[in-house]
Amino acid sequence: MAKDSKKNAHQFSFTALNDASKTIKLSDYDGKVIMIVNTASKCGFTPQYAFLEKLWREYKDRGLVILGIPSNDFAEQEPGSEKQIQEFCQKNYNVTFPMTSKQHVVGENANPLHRWLYLETGVEPKWNFQKFIIDKNGDVIGEFPSTTAPDNREIVKLIERELAVEV
Repeated sequence: MAKDSKKNAHQFSFTALNDASKTIKLSDYDGKVIMIVNTASKCGFTPQYAFLEKLWREYKDRGLVILGIPSNDFAEQEPGSEKQIQEFCQKNYNVTFPMTSKQHVVGENANPLHRWLYLETGVEPKWNFQKFIIDKNGDVIGEFPSTTAPDNREIVKLIERELAVEV
């Protein structure tokens, strides 16, 4: 993957979904492996929330961060307010991993992190639940399409390998 040596994922930040006064700074995750996922509540892939939550609970104490980024960019499948998104995620999937405020993830209005991800990988999300894996240094090391479940063997092996790396 092409690298812009001046930048990494740790330079970006977002407003938290559950608290507009809270900022999620990716720099706080320096030394951790991050899975970035654009999410939606009314999508055929929405049940992936359950697998994301399972991964989060299994690996968070070892240094995995899952960051959900709600987006209405694909077929308007995330039409709700931020409060509605949060309530949906908690009620239906008991989501406890960090989630940002609703963002654009493609096109001219894409948030800065997704613009950077596109520059680094040449891939922009084609649908909801696209996954990008960021290593402990903030570099992109993998991307997986919506059709690849979060608990897919290849994703889990990549996460486990990166969690074992000493920084």
